[in-house]
Amino acid sequence: MNESEGVAPAIESILAAAREREGGDERVAVDARALPAALSAAEADGRVPVIAEVKPTSPTTDGRRDADPVDLAEAMVEGGAAALSVLTEPAHFGGSPDALREVRAAVDVPVLRKDFVLEEAQLDTVEADAVLLIARFLDDLDGMIAAARERGFQALVEVHTVAELDRALAAGAELVGVNNRDLAQLDVDLSTFEQVASEAPDDVTLIAESGIGSPEDAGRMREAGANGLLIGSAIMDGDVAANTRRLTGVAA
Repeated sequence: MNESEGVAPAIESILAAAREREGGDERVAVDARALPAALSAAEADGRVPVIAEVKPTSPTTDGRRDADPVDLAEAMVEGGAAALSVLTEPAHFGGSPDALREVRAAVDVPVLRKDFVLEEAQLDTVEADAVLLIARFLDDLDGMIAAARERGFQALVEVHTVAELDRALAAGAELVGVNNRDLAQLDVDLSTFEQVASEAPDDVTLIAESGIGSPEDAGRMREAGANGLLIGSAIMDGDVAANTRRLTGVAA
């Protein structure tokens, strides 16, 4: 598989940087907080199950937010987030393993590591409750899911098409994120989740990713079968606690 074939130049640059990054010095062992259980608990509590993302910047956003990641994370939890996602990619998203480590120590909700993980050794960079694995960029998806689980991580396998969903399921994925963003053109289309989710079995936990900017968008994704919503820019742009409450449905 040519991992960068057909992707946008910004994604090619991210992948090139990811290939140069080393893994951790020692194999990690994680006692993970259960992400599906946290999403179910939020729903039972009357909240929209949101995974709020600490994202300083990205190739598809303008500017950078340099607020303390722990302050941002605590505001998201205050706003009702069921779980958090923390960027650890440094060159294009302004993230870091240290930020994730500090956030996870400060909150009691599950924390997802969001990065472009290409090699098994890169799993050992930092402990998290879940780790993102992007199906398109992993030849040995089965092996990477197994390696993540051996360390205690929950593997959130990201797909964009039904064909990638089928491959993820064949590899044993139980947590599947459907990215509404096309990595070739960087366009966002919420119907992507609707199409892919319609082919997913009922026993898979589905996360809708990208392009969710309003309660209406959230409702649309939930109606299509999303068990959770991964939301970054719509929360990070402005008052983080207020934005999170608006999307989780938690009263001020």
